[in-house]
Amino acid sequence: MQAVLELENIKKSFSQANQKIEVLKGANLKIKKGQMASLIGPSGSGKTTILQIAGLLDTPNSGKILINGIDASKADDEVRTKIRKNHIGFVYQSHHLLPEFSALENAALPLLIQGKNKDEAFAAAKKILEEVGLEDRFDHKPSQLSGGQQQRVAIARALISRPSLILADEPTGNLDAEIATKIFGILQELVKSYEIGCLVVTHNLDLAQKSDKIFTIKNGVISFNQR
Repeated sequence: MQAVLELENIKKSFSQANQKIEVLKGANLKIKKGQMASLIGPSGSGKTTILQIAGLLDTPNSGKILINGIDASKADDEVRTKIRKNHIGFVYQSHHLLPEFSALENAALPLLIQGKNKDEAFAAAKKILEEVGLEDRFDHKPSQLSGGQQQRVAIARALISRPSLILADEPTGNLDAEIATKIFGILQELVKSYEIGCLVVTHNLDLAQKSDKIFTIKNGVISFNQR
């Protein structure tokens, strides 16, 4: 099965107070279609840096980034933006929904930005909101939704354009244990049914254990946890 994300020997360092800080010292990982992988590790270990590099929001000092078979390692900003638009969806700890928009409008936003007509975008938004269990919340604004419901809208928004890869940064971090488990399960089910790849950064080891793969990052290196 084709890999949707491959990071090969990724190195990243920063300069701070005339001192070189090595965050990533040759990180490697691979995620295939239909796989949900969790990335765990102590605070400050480079988990968010990995997501930013995988999402083409940051550039490594060296190494190779393959997104759905496309080598983005040396791509310019225009190409990187195009790859993000066509192949990558993002889910964050804070849902970043537009407060003045309904759940339907928030979910449809990526398609509207792509130039899809309103009827087509809203039809797709209704379908995916139904898949995350919000068929009775189309017209509700974020302030009228619970934290878990808001995160479901954020997941729907990330998936509506059918990306090859979802990158999720602590997507259940603001939720209680019961709701977090439910949201994680919804995301995992959609990853399987849509046959996309998903990398989740999480501190929740119980949720990580539900993933298909677990990667641990420590001292700038990623290791694969055999189970």
